[in-house]
Parts: sequence; C-alpha cells; structure tokens
Amino acid sequence: MSDYKSFYDERRHQTYAHDYGVVRAEDHSNYNELKSFIDRFQLTNKRCLEIGSSGGFFQDMVQDYYGTDIAESLAKYYHKPYRVSQGAHYPFEDEMFDAVWTINVYEHIPQLMEALFEIKRLLKPGGVLLFSPAWQCRPWAADGYAVRPYSDFDIKGKLIKASIPIRNSVFWRSLYLFPKRLVRHLLFIMGYKYTALKYDKLNPNYDTYWTSDSDACNSIDPHDAILWFLSNGFECISHPEHTSALFVRTHGLIFKKSTRLL
Repeated sequence: MSDYKSFYDERRHQTYAHDYGVVRAEDHSNYNELKSFIDRFQLTNKRCLEIGSSGGFFQDMVQDYYGTDIAESLAKYYHKPYRVSQGAHYPFEDEMFDAVWTINVYEHIPQLMEALFEIKRLLKPGGVLLFSPAWQCRPWAADGYAVRPYSDFDIKGKLIKASIPIRNSVFWRSLYLFPKRLVRHLLFIMGYKYTALKYDKLNPNYDTYWTSDSDACNSIDPHDAILWFLSNGFECISHPEHTSALFVRTHGLIFKKSTRLL
C-alpha cells in the first residue's frame, strides 16, 4: 500500500504530472461525457461527489461539489471541499450525495470491491452514477511491451510484444469476451446475483510509468460491471435492455440507485 500511495501522491510529478492550476475542464477528454451526464439529470445545483478527483478539473461544473482522492498533495488545487480517501474508504456520511461520478479511477484501486460498495453507501436512493473506468486494461501494459523496443526483451518478452496486435484485435478479443458474457448474462436472467464483481487482477507497475494504465491493478469488462450493479440495487440507465448490455462497448455507464431497500 505504501508504494501505491507514493505513486499517486509524493511521486505524482513523475507519474501523472499536470499543471493542475491551468488545466480547463473543457480541455479534458471526458468533459463532454460528464457535461452530458450533468445536464441530463439536472445536477448543477445537486450535491455531487467525484471519486478520484485528481486536481479538481471538474469542480466548477456543479455548485455543490465534493472531491476525494488518495493524494494529500492535491488539496492545494481545490476551492471546494476535498477530502483525502483512506484506501477504499471515502470519508463522507451515508446517502450524502445526489450523484457520484468517477472517471479513469476504479482500474487503479486495489480494494476494488470495498470501493464499489462505498458508491452504494454514499448515494441517496434514486441517486445517479457515472461509472467510467478505463475498461479491459491490458496485462502487458505494466511492463511497457507496447512502447519499448524489442531489444529490451528476452525471447519470451519478444514473443509477448509480437503477439500484442493479434491479442488487441477486435476479432481475437471477441472470441473470448462474447461467450463469457453470454453465459454470465443467461445466469443473471435465470436469477443468479453477482455479489462480487467478476474481473481480472493485474500486477501494477509502481516503479516505472511506461504508459497509460501500466499502473492498473484491475481489468474490468463493462458487461460484468453492469451485472454487478444490477445485482446490488441499481438500474442501468445507459444500457437498459439485455441486448444493449450484452454488446456494451467501452464508454461510461450510467446507473440509478434503487429507492427500494434490498
């Protein structure tokens, strides 16, 4: 855990370096997605939490904003409430928020299940969630196979690097993804509840930041995320039909917490 915290806090200038004071929300790659979410659910004056809020890029997109992140060093960039998270625990009261959003964060959280249940704890009944991690992070990212030259690797490493274009292709990945999705979805339709999210654990690299998500410790399929939220008291607003859920692509998911107690 010390390496994890150091990577995102004391060593942030070496890893996720930004000049946070001058970056505009409009320049962020997820701005349009978040703006659409805020407008659709009329959140401008609602109490909102951003989990993994980094340098507070989005803090002025709503009036009643709260941010949380693991890095104490980020607090200086906020003029709205910011609290340092303790691992996967977010220091806020139960059912405090009308909306939660989290962007490119949950692939990096070692205690993934605890962090997911925190979302459920923090949202009011009827509250909405934009859940947008980096989906299906690749296991070869940690060692930088995609960006390092062949000369860096032994025979095994060269074979891994050479295989990446094939393993990254839509056709190859579909051979694995869709049979798995179909089985899990049929089980859900027949009444099976996914109390634990199905995902792949990765070995993150906290020593060298080779590329985006070389520090990811979770590889999550959006279909599995949909099944978990549906099994745990949420409605999927973005993919309400079985077919749309089964063929979900890598975009943010929108959920609504049930007003009924489970």
